[in-house]
Amino acid sequence: MFFQAEIPYGAYWTTPFCKWQSDFQHLHAIRFAAHVVREEFAARAWPASAFDFAVLGTTIPQAQCFYGTPWLTALAGLGGLSGPMVAQACATGVRAIATAVGELALGQAHTALVVTADRTSNGAHLYYPDPSGTGGAGVHENWVLDNFSCDPVGDNSMVQTAENVAARHAISTAEQHEVVLQRYAQYQDALAGDHAFQRRYMRLPFAVPRPRFDRPAGSIAGDVGVTATSADALAALRPVVAGGTVTFAGQTHPADGNAGLVVTTPARARELARDGNVRVRLLGFGQARVEQAYMPEAVIPAATDALGMAGLGIGDIEAVKTHNPFAVNDIVFARTTGFALERMNNFGCSLIWGHPQAPTGTRAIIELIEELAQRGGGRGLFSGCAAGDTAMALVLRVEVA
Repeated sequence: MFFQAEIPYGAYWTTPFCKWQSDFQHLHAIRFAAHVVREEFAARAWPASAFDFAVLGTTIPQAQCFYGTPWLTALAGLGGLSGPMVAQACATGVRAIATAVGELALGQAHTALVVTADRTSNGAHLYYPDPSGTGGAGVHENWVLDNFSCDPVGDNSMVQTAENVAARHAISTAEQHEVVLQRYAQYQDALAGDHAFQRRYMRLPFAVPRPRFDRPAGSIAGDVGVTATSADALAALRPVVAGGTVTFAGQTHPADGNAGLVVTTPARARELARDGNVRVRLLGFGQARVEQAYMPEAVIPAATDALGMAGLGIGDIEAVKTHNPFAVNDIVFARTTGFALERMNNFGCSLIWGHPQAPTGTRAIIELIEELAQRGGGRGLFSGCAAGDTAMALVLRVEVA
């Protein structure tokens, strides 16, 4: 199906992603995202009056995040623009886009700004008062580390879900490392020609602001924390879990960053597009939840749902991007759907450039659009797993006149 909502071609952006505790570690995620939005609007000469809705997707608490989207837009110079703040763990990028599409479908908005932002660095330490607790002591948690290591439903860690799927599908460490090498090579294609592919949606070199956002503190050439690898280097690694298969190379790294895009009507999309001859049409969304502690499998039913809404099969898809926190994700997806591993995740993926939560899927979708535009159009699928053994997926079509 076709929604009466499109992403204007080129009306999107992403910062580089920086491995946690590196270049972005001291930047407040929402303030940083607003700083980037302000710069992107200025560069495009977009008036605030052209927008009537905004969505902020974020999953890790930041100081004063209670004020959510209205605070983000005020900081960005878009006073008067409002909307919800949404969080669906690693699926937040797709959920934020779906929220904007739903608002347009209701006739409540015509042009929506979608911003996704997170900082895994220096995660919040939260204390929940409980006067009835022993000695009146409350409950506390390290938001990032505690939730990475334990799903409260099954008491399992994220990496255990990958090990469970690897055991069920007989996926070896060697097979996972083959995928890592392949994904690393695909990422190098995005860096060719002085980051030619990434410059289609990312301002490089990127000026890193000071925490006050008053002037630059320095600049970075691109993503920070991507680890160069080789077959010999991978062969020397041992699994993280004793008796398991997943090494540190076979999983992504936490990161910081933000990404944004516009969702609007077809007519308005042509006005805001970098090239009016290119259309980005949204065809379907899907979500799924699978058996407890088998998170990497969730990408498959989510993709199936999105394809079903679009009236398509996997054979109708020209390009696939995934949020693959583990190499296991791509292996089980390829085995189940028949979509070749080597055709997935061209130009990069979260396994290589990292995972700052909410903006992870947004960046992958932006790269999917640019890959399809570069090849002259076609249909694309994004599917990514998320905490709670869930996933969300999106199908889109790029048309080049």
